[in-house]
Amino acid sequence: MRRKRILIADAHPNMMGGVRYLLKDLFDVIFMVADEHSLADAVVANPPDLVIVDLSMPVSMAKNIARLLHRLNPDLRFIVLSVHDEQSVVAECLAAGANGFVLKRTAVTDLIAAVETVLTGGVYVSPSVEQDNKI
Repeated sequence: MRRKRILIADAHPNMMGGVRYLLKDLFDVIFMVADEHSLADAVVANPPDLVIVDLSMPVSMAKNIARLLHRLNPDLRFIVLSVHDEQSVVAECLAAGANGFVLKRTAVTDLIAAVETVLTGGVYVSPSVEQDNKI
């Protein structure tokens, strides 16, 4: 499955580069941003098919990054990447509009499945989160 545009948002260049490498064969265009304002501008000006975003990206315009993205574009499909695996964190992201939640530590094995699931209308949560927290 090849889509046109994906946006990767993470303040850590190495993580962004790793995600880009994992997904390079699935998308025609990969945009990368490292701050809230660039993310907001990209999502509003030219919405991508999918956003992969770091939960820890600092935001000033909302309670968390998931709420910001949902507020900017309620139809936007996005997957949150995080080091946090607590059930409350996952539930908050999903309630805020995220279509997926992937742990950074399992991104190599989970991210492609998450992308495929989310782009076909499903919701994806890293299996290790579900097992650890019984979601």
